[in-house]
Amino acid sequence: MTTEQIAKDTCIVRNTAARKGRTQAVVPGKTATKYLHYGRIILDAGDAPVKFDTKDRETGLICLNGSTTVRTGDQSFTLGRFDSLYVPRDASIEVTPGSDGCDLAELAAPVGRPYPVQFVPYQNVKKDPGLHLNVGSATSQREVSILIGKNVEAGRLLAGITFSQPGNWTSWPPHEHAAMLEEAYLYIDMPAPSYGVQLVYTDTKEPELATIVREGDVVLMPAGYHPNVAAPGGSINFLWMMAANREREDRQYGVVNVQPDFASVPAGIDKLRADR
Repeated sequence: MTTEQIAKDTCIVRNTAARKGRTQAVVPGKTATKYLHYGRIILDAGDAPVKFDTKDRETGLICLNGSTTVRTGDQSFTLGRFDSLYVPRDASIEVTPGSDGCDLAELAAPVGRPYPVQFVPYQNVKKDPGLHLNVGSATSQREVSILIGKNVEAGRLLAGITFSQPGNWTSWPPHEHAAMLEEAYLYIDMPAPSYGVQLVYTDTKEPELATIVREGDVVLMPAGYHPNVAAPGGSINFLWMMAANREREDRQYGVVNVQPDFASVPAGIDKLRADR
């Protein structure tokens, strides 16, 4: 791993929910990812539907707020808060906002073959102890939910949400998985003045990246350990999204390399390990 892989100008995109419509914030070649794409679809009630093709990329749509009807092929799905929809490559998508508008995270990665359309209601995730768990202890306790993981047949994509307890650390103990997965954090549900501090580092003595993050920001982790902490009185909450380096073979959640200094600290997320 080299410090050039962790460069502020390619590892941070600020305020990615600033514009309405369909926007793209993380694109390989422009930001520090090889495979992972991330964007936003934000529509008001009554706005015209947004239509696009997935081309060679599998696509995950995760409803962050509001509601929407998504049509792909001859199937139609209604998504509410934190519901997810997996759409294969070579497909068409039409997003229609609900009566309260919609805010969707759109994540994608290129794959060699199509996998089936799959809808994941958040209520089902919360009922499944293999997808939803409280991990950590004391100052690192947080709630983790896997939205697109072992419950979804896919090639590269993994995604979920983490909510910390106020003032707590998450992604603790510090860990990395760059040999298998690239990752990005989109910070959500952190109304002002809440903020957090995100570290990304390969040098354990001096972080290559140490930055304040707020709702709507996204930080990419092409390499390195990546713990974060919430400012006192608020939580650090984020949608985490990953793309496997090798299609299918590397699509595993919970397989991490813990920073050796903290090897005795239980990671907890191994209980949610999502092998393919």
